[in-house]
Amino acid sequence: MSDLKWKIEETHPEKAEKLEADLREVIDPELGMNIIQLGLVRNVILQDEKAKVTMIMTTPFCPYAPQIMESCRAKAEESLDYPTEIELGDEVWNRSFMENDQEDWGLY
Repeated sequence: MSDLKWKIEETHPEKAEKLEADLREVIDPELGMNIIQLGLVRNVILQDEKAKVTMIMTTPFCPYAPQIMESCRAKAEESLDYPTEIELGDEVWNRSFMENDQEDWGLY
């Protein structure tokens, strides 16, 4: 996992590793990278028989946000076997959130 620690890593570590691997299957269609590589999943909490995933988008008006959020919800629900809700966080994304921000996208 990246330096960012999710709450689920403390409360249910046996589920955290599988969840991270499964969420790597959720791809941002515009950038062609997965939501873990991009650092979009900011927290995962599992409590009271439900899960909550807090995530952000790379841009405030990402046209793929509904698709990415629904894919993340479905994948997390499948992985954890708990009803899952997605919360859109208020952090502003930047490249430092990425697993490997050394990659040259040709955008900067």
